Amino acid sequence: MSICTLTETAKAQINAICEENNCFAVSLNLKGGGCAGFEYDWDMVNTEQDVDSRDIVLDAGTGKFIIGATSLMFLVGTEINYKKDLMGAMFEVNNPNAKSACGCGVSVNFDMDKLAFPAI
Repeated sequence: MSICTLTETAKAQINAICEENNCFAVSLNLKGGGCAGFEYDWDMVNTEQDVDSRDIVLDAGTGKFIIGATSLMFLVGTEINYKKDLMGAMFEVNNPNAKSACGCGVSVNFDMDKLAFPAI
């Protein structure tokens, strides 16, 4: 099982964000909070030197996608998609480790007993 997969639409959006903002990568981490216990935390990383050596860096084409080291065990097997619809546009996180998620797609909860740190 891979750490994370990016759909072609997600890769295209990551590349567009990196080009438009002159940044190295888009990053995904988890932080405590939200109505379900954790929140997906998206950010831009300006340069390759700003990447922690423990982070996972995936190639999206002209841009990169980074998963923060402290979030790895929560994101193993996750698929990242980008979708546009009448409600707007957003990265969609399809996380098989989620126990529950908020309808907004930002807040998520996990069964901590079932999580395992990936061997990489």
